[in-house]
Amino acid sequence: MLGHHYTRSFLETAIASVNAGCNLEVSYGMRNNVFMHISQALAMGNITLQMLRDRVRPLFYTRMRLGEFDPPAMNPYSSLDLSVVQSPEHRNLSLEAAVKSFVLLKNVRGTLPLRAQDLSGQHLAVVGPFADNPRVLFGDYAPVPEPQYIYTPRRGLEMLGANVSFTAGCSEPWCRQYSRADLVKVVGAADVVLVCLGTGVDVETEAKDRSDLSLPGHQLELLQDAVQ
Repeated sequence: MLGHHYTRSFLETAIASVNAGCNLEVSYGMRNNVFMHISQALAMGNITLQMLRDRVRPLFYTRMRLGEFDPPAMNPYSSLDLSVVQSPEHRNLSLEAAVKSFVLLKNVRGTLPLRAQDLSGQHLAVVGPFADNPRVLFGDYAPVPEPQYIYTPRRGLEMLGANVSFTAGCSEPWCRQYSRADLVKVVGAADVVLVCLGTGVDVETEAKDRSDLSLPGHQLELLQDAVQ
C-alpha cells in the first residue's frame, strides 16, 4: 500500500491492514517490516487489543493445524524424501495434471497432438531459447528443481525415438543475440518444427513487470523465420 501511495508510512499501512482484516505479512528479509509497527498503533489507540486477538487467533489456529508446533516425529511429512515425492505414482499424477491443463488456442488441420507412432522416420526441429534450457522453464516462486527430473522439450521429444535437431537461436530469453543462420539450417531440413518461446523469470517476476506483451528481443523474428 505504501508503494501504491495509499498510505504514507509503515505505521499507516499497519493500521489500515489490521483494520481491514489482514493478519499476515510476507516480508522476508526486511528488518523493519510493516507489522513491527503494530505495537505503536496499539499504543496510539488506532487499533484495539481485542482486534489484535481476533486477527491472531485464526492465524495461530491454522499454524497449529498444520503441525508447526508439533515435535518433528509427529509430523508425517518429515519422513518424506525424493523416493516418495518423485515416485512413479506422483510423477504420473503430475503428468496427468500437466496434460489436462494445456490451453490450445488454435490447431490448424489437426496437427496436434503429435503421436509417437507417427513420428517414426520424421525429422523434428526443436528451436528457441526455451527448447533445451532447464533453468528458464520454472516461473516465479517455483521450488528448487532436481535436474534429473527436468524434461525440456528437446529431451522429451528425443525419448520418442524421433530424429531431433536443435538450435536455441538465442541463448537466453531476452534474445539479444540471435543467429538466423543456425535457425534456418536446422528448420530447413525438418518435417515438423517446434518453436519454444516465452519470457521466464529473467524477463518478468513479481515487482518486475513488463509494459507490453511483446516477445522479448529477437524472439518474434526467430518465430517469423521459422515459419517462413
